[in-house]
Amino acid sequence: MSERLSDLYAARVAEGQIEADAAQEDALPEFDRILEALEQPRKGGLFRKAPPPPRGLYLWGGVGRGKSMLMDLFVELCEARARRVHFHAFMQEVQEGVHAERKKGTEDPIKPVAKGISDSVRVLAFDEMQITDIADAMIVGRLFEKLFDAGCVVVTTSNRVPDDLYKDGLNRQLFLPFIALLKERMVVHELASERDYRQDRLAGAESYFSPANAEARSEIEAVWDRLSGGREETLTLTVQGRSLELARFSNGVARASFYELCGKALGPADYLKLAETVRVLILENVPQLGRSNFNEAKRFVTLIDALYEAKTRLIVSAAAEPEYLYVEGSGAFEFERTASRLREMQSEGWGA
Repeated sequence: MSERLSDLYAARVAEGQIEADAAQEDALPEFDRILEALEQPRKGGLFRKAPPPPRGLYLWGGVGRGKSMLMDLFVELCEARARRVHFHAFMQEVQEGVHAERKKGTEDPIKPVAKGISDSVRVLAFDEMQITDIADAMIVGRLFEKLFDAGCVVVTTSNRVPDDLYKDGLNRQLFLPFIALLKERMVVHELASERDYRQDRLAGAESYFSPANAEARSEIEAVWDRLSGGREETLTLTVQGRSLELARFSNGVARASFYELCGKALGPADYLKLAETVRVLILENVPQLGRSNFNEAKRFVTLIDALYEAKTRLIVSAAAEPEYLYVEGSGAFEFERTASRLREMQSEGWGA
């Protein structure tokens, strides 16, 4: 019999690596039933049918409740049978595959893309399922239907219940069958922990480092290590047909430099997509702002507004304290609101 996640969880608790949590423990049997079913052969024998694949798992709940940690343990036990990928990155790959098939003139471009995925992996483990892009919303139903029919098992985390996916999205009525499919093929389980472990890791920690010197870099590195657990990947967001790439991303936490986000021709749509995708943004090396970098300063203001409205946690290293970042030139007066927001975003429990 395969190792159970409940056994591994108990061992890690005993070792002091994780802290026992009743809500997390309630979710463990769902992972165990999937692991047990995966031990069964995928193909049937000469005179018997293959067993049906187990229902997947849709694990949802608030930010920082331990969903990604449980997924890490599950994937560890699955070994080569599972592919762990952030949902946005996965859909980006799918869109590229569909585009390539269309260029070849394939009548049903989703079919070969789905087959390529189901032939290569038994379990798809997604971080943070959320759908905000209409292009994703229009293909995800048929894609997942084919993956499920091919015997793929899907395990995903999300911050929202299935009924709230693509909420208020364009042509949402066309998306509703996908929600019904998720409920049919996956067990929906709420991780209702009262404790936000991500906030715990940030509790009492500084979130604004000035000046942006070697000491600030060291502090930022420590925060990143704490939040990422040493695991990172690239996140690609599609915004109005363009790609916004974040080279360093882990468990809903993104890390980027000021010039990566404000030195390029990005606009409100890019920052809104970023703010609704990540839960924590680490922004490094914000320079002194003024006449010489007026356009970059305007983008910075727009970025902070988007993060503020989305309640995204912000950790910053900057050349000066918020009130002294932008002291001369056109826009300095308007920046007072941004400085105020930066101060508010440093307060204990902000964004909880």
